[in-house]
Amino acid sequence: GFQVFNYINRGPIPSLKSGSSKKTIPIILVANEDLKKWQQSLSNNQQSWLKLNDFNATSGEILLFIANNGAVDFVAAGMGENNSSTIEQDPIEPWLFSKIAKSVPKGTYQISNILNDRDANSAAFGWAMAHYKFSVYLKETKQKLSILTVPKNCDINFVSHMVRGSTLCRDLVNTPTCHMGPDDLGEVSKSLAREFKAKITIITGAALLKAGFNTIHTVGRAAEKEPRLIDITWGNQKAPKITLVGKGVCFDTGGLDIKPSNSMLNMKKDMGGAAHVLGLGQMIMEAGLNVRLRILIPAVENNISANAFRPGDIIKSYHGTTIEIGNTDAEGRLVLCDALALASEENPDLLMDFATLTGAARVALGTDVPPYFTDDQSLNSELLSRSKNQCDPLWPLPLYDPYKELLSSSIADLNNVASTGLGGAITAALFLKHFVPKTIPWIHFDVYAWNDRERPGRPKGGEAMGIRSVFDYLATKFKS
Repeated sequence: GFQVFNYINRGPIPSLKSGSSKKTIPIILVANEDLKKWQQSLSNNQQSWLKLNDFNATSGEILLFIANNGAVDFVAAGMGENNSSTIEQDPIEPWLFSKIAKSVPKGTYQISNILNDRDANSAAFGWAMAHYKFSVYLKETKQKLSILTVPKNCDINFVSHMVRGSTLCRDLVNTPTCHMGPDDLGEVSKSLAREFKAKITIITGAALLKAGFNTIHTVGRAAEKEPRLIDITWGNQKAPKITLVGKGVCFDTGGLDIKPSNSMLNMKKDMGGAAHVLGLGQMIMEAGLNVRLRILIPAVENNISANAFRPGDIIKSYHGTTIEIGNTDAEGRLVLCDALALASEENPDLLMDFATLTGAARVALGTDVPPYFTDDQSLNSELLSRSKNQCDPLWPLPLYDPYKELLSSSIADLNNVASTGLGGAITAALFLKHFVPKTIPWIHFDVYAWNDRERPGRPKGGEAMGIRSVFDYLATKFKS
């Protein structure tokens, strides 16, 4: 049979190295507004070369300056409009460095003029992610590898945690369901647990019913590969409890409320929430943060068979709440509600869930900006700050309680869909909120987990969204 790919990687990042070398080629960053001043520092020949090539310092634009021996002497790299005159300069996006890394010839480079730690980290992350390629199914092809000697003030360990966690997330989302079903997701989770000496239990098939996880079982029972609940714990039991819950719908046909074929094409990514918590979990464990980490993943396929659940069915959840099924394509919140209720039993200090939950979130904020929902204002302000710091877009949407009445049912405690399609991301979040006590700090991320278009450092396909912001927050708060 086919073996699950070994996605767990703790090795060094090939495109990054520490230390100094005489053979490194300097890269000089030039902001658009500083171009004239910088130009005056060049020799007459270099100024002529600049004009000949019409270098305007636009974002990601590069110009090679060649030495007498024909080798590259240094590289000028445009930053676009960087507002360098402002008191608090905006962070430099890592994707600028992805553009540079993909444009320069093969070689070893160093950035000559990065001043602060944040931008040094950004440069290293963007450079590394420029070399990401999901090549598992491709014939072996050599990739041009440009190496960055990281600035002295770069925290290469912190950056490496983020690179490896983001890569794990992308790889899992990119793998098709034939090789990333509920069983395979369980095997990847076992590999991660082994790597970091974490405990793992997996409840599978009929055992879910015996344990009361009826919604997880009901959604996944029509698939060939049995539904399961993956439960990983790691760290000091006395440390603050951080629990991550990830939606692991390995493929979503929509169930009996079947999706049209064009809407099904990317549904291998519907386990993107699970991929996010595994990627974030790897970052946390690698960094050895002082937390008791728990990862819960309900892993299912929402498939169609003679025993598929139906619109109008009623399920009694692990929480005890009865749920009327208004639509079988709103299955993500069903599997999450059992996992959230289980997570809540031990009153974690912070509970977070990641899910590719609603199309409404994309309508509201597009594909690049995931919304999040929380009633914790301190957590909200921290996340916005970290999001800006990491150039990792996130944006809050309201948990507007009056909309909860839209989820009412005349024959059950809740309906799994609202009576209107408007505000769909909010009503989905309110459904989940029902299963988390008010005393627990909780945040819900509605991620897309996908790049629809090709950009340097962000190829078309699976994407990690928001987990760098969260890791930055946790790494600062829970240092080992």
